[in-house]
Amino acid sequence: MSLTKRAAVITSAAALTGVAFLPSAGAADTTSSISTSKVIQTRDGSPRAISCDKGDVCFYNSDWKRCSWPVADVNWSTGVLQCSWAKTRNVYYVWNNGTSNASGVAYYLNADYKNRVGCTRQQKSGYLQNTYKVASHKWISGNCG
Repeated sequence: MSLTKRAAVITSAAALTGVAFLPSAGAADTTSSISTSKVIQTRDGSPRAISCDKGDVCFYNSDWKRCSWPVADVNWSTGVLQCSWAKTRNVYYVWNNGTSNASGVAYYLNADYKNRVGCTRQQKSGYLQNTYKVASHKWISGNCG
């Protein structure tokens, strides 16, 4: 996504919700040393290349289809940035490539940040249980598991 489009999405999301989002609109800048791609070892032991833009949180299903956001999203199905598989597929893997001073990204079973099921710290990633669908997420300060 271009820097202009990402900035427009962040501005639109803030205008619709009245919420200031972390990280800032500069999250699309890829000139820093924070990696936007990496190779991970899948659960079956094979290598897998994945990517996640600097400043984003990225969620993947078991087919490695990715949904990513530079901002919080109160509803993955109807928000400014929508995740096409969120209602039908479980979350398999998460990468928080966030760069703000938030402690992490919390994610929830339901829209409106209800029924928290996990939190992933900034610059961390890992496998989730692959037994639940996620409907919303937000950057938080404080306890992030």
